[in-house]
Amino acid sequence: MELCGITGLKGTVSVPGDKSISHRCIMFGSIAEGTTEIHNFLPGADCLATIRCFRALGIDIRQEGSTVTVHGKGLHGLSAPSHILDVGNSGTTTRLLSGILAGQPFESRLSGDESLNSRPMKRIIDPLTQMGADITSILGNGCAPLCITPSRLHGIHYDSPVSSAQVKSCILLAGLYADGETSVTEPGLSRNHTELMLKEFGADIRSVHNLDCSRTTAVIRPCGELHGQKITVPGDISSAAYFIAAGLIVPDSEIRITNVGINPTRAGMLKVCEDMGAQIELSNERTEGGEKIADITVKTSRLHGTVIEGDIIPALIDEIPIIAVMAAVAEGTTIIRDAAELKVKETDRIETVTDNLKAMGCDITPAPDGMIINGGRLKGASIHTLLDHRIAMAFSIAALAAEGRTHILDSKCVDVSYPTFYDTFEELL
Repeated sequence: MELCGITGLKGTVSVPGDKSISHRCIMFGSIAEGTTEIHNFLPGADCLATIRCFRALGIDIRQEGSTVTVHGKGLHGLSAPSHILDVGNSGTTTRLLSGILAGQPFESRLSGDESLNSRPMKRIIDPLTQMGADITSILGNGCAPLCITPSRLHGIHYDSPVSSAQVKSCILLAGLYADGETSVTEPGLSRNHTELMLKEFGADIRSVHNLDCSRTTAVIRPCGELHGQKITVPGDISSAAYFIAAGLIVPDSEIRITNVGINPTRAGMLKVCEDMGAQIELSNERTEGGEKIADITVKTSRLHGTVIEGDIIPALIDEIPIIAVMAAVAEGTTIIRDAAELKVKETDRIETVTDNLKAMGCDITPAPDGMIINGGRLKGASIHTLLDHRIAMAFSIAALAAEGRTHILDSKCVDVSYPTFYDTFEELL
């Protein structure tokens, strides 16, 4: 993909359904009784991997574009797969599905592509093992492929060393099959889609805050059954983030993005934009299915540097590549800290962001848990995405604000989370 600097992005766009919520709709619908009807489902490669796995576990799932119908078989209705479950490049599929499979009366194996099979799974192996699960890394390296054999699960309290919705969700889903209460406390609140959606499906789940509200514990008890739901997936704020950034940094632009999920555990991007001086407005705010939704309007703004650290990091971890792009054209210095989790995404995103922004002429210094970015002007360059969808999309936006031409190598990788990303561009030109 070749892009060049432009001006005057104008118009109204919508973005695909939230990736995290789309995954969970399929999973929870599969282990619920009855039919779950899903609208605005994200048909990206990762979410399709979740559908593929649950079909292999005996669930009838019908998909027509962004509409999906799941004919659930209940908590104990899954069937033993006849082959290794292929999770593709999806860490969400791997980690959440492992929690469900830990409670099943059959053996299962999960494996993905080369990138997925290098990502850390010890973070779920350890707590599941504490619950009594028999889960092993087949190669003994703490990564997939994973083998899960039948065992009896018991409830635990787990103090998670990381704020990770995938880890938390894995444990809570295993807790549905445990013999007592299971709880997870995080150092900072990660996205809470699992808690909100499981409650809608009828699970006995609650969140408990400590006295100063600095830590939150999710608590779940085993229940008799979950119930199928009708769900409209809100637009993914991680996808909207690219057009928010485009509207802010491309000269003479004004963009409205409709029906975006603004769950507080996901909306850290909006707070950072405000801190950087962005002209950003929320309208038509409402709540559907426990999730907050709004339309977002942005206008070209004179951005300035800021410090991004601490509790806000889990609420914007996927948006840090595009935030780094905004920082690269802002006035002054932006410091990002406490984001070591970037190292274990589809790529080491500290390294990939640093390398590519340097190629575009940015003054950026990597750190063990983030980066220091001195804003200025960008120039066109060849961008090495390393098949990371968020790097491809972030630097496509960078290209719009850069001098000269930019080549996005392996741009097709955007299909993982946003297959129509480049088509949406056309609506704004």
